[in-house]
Amino acid sequence: MTDPAETIYMDAVLTPNRSLSPQGFRVFIVAMGTGFALLSLLFWSMGALPVLGFFGLDLLAIWLALRWSFRQQREETRVQVTARAVRLHHRDAKGREKRAEVPSAFARVEIEEPAGPQSWLRIEHGNTAWVIGRFLTPDERTAFAGALRRAIAAARAERHPG
Repeated sequence: MTDPAETIYMDAVLTPNRSLSPQGFRVFIVAMGTGFALLSLLFWSMGALPVLGFFGLDLLAIWLALRWSFRQQREETRVQVTARAVRLHHRDAKGREKRAEVPSAFARVEIEEPAGPQSWLRIEHGNTAWVIGRFLTPDERTAFAGALRRAIAAARAERHPG
């Protein structure tokens, strides 16, 4: 943890973009279920009874896919910059945690320009690099890299003025 007297230049929490809120998920599933039920009645009246099961399987597949997507969105990376260190705390979708601390005086922020789908945002120290924000879009990675560089520069300026 940081010392209470220590100035924090950046304290950012990176999370994946959400496709639906939990309330939106419930509304979507209810709407899909209602639509499938009405269509099922139509097909049942025409004597196509097996279609009912397939609509049920479709709804189940959609529900499972969205639940899997929500589970992946639990991933989170916290980046904290102080004059002393850049601290990284990553929790993946399964709850496993990794921590790293890099002296801010020696931390480098690297990203390939122009940013593309495979241009990872890295915090480097010596020959070691930590990739952060894999779930961010290329534009978001570029913007975060700029903000992180400014925070590290401000932290260095406090520690080594002039």
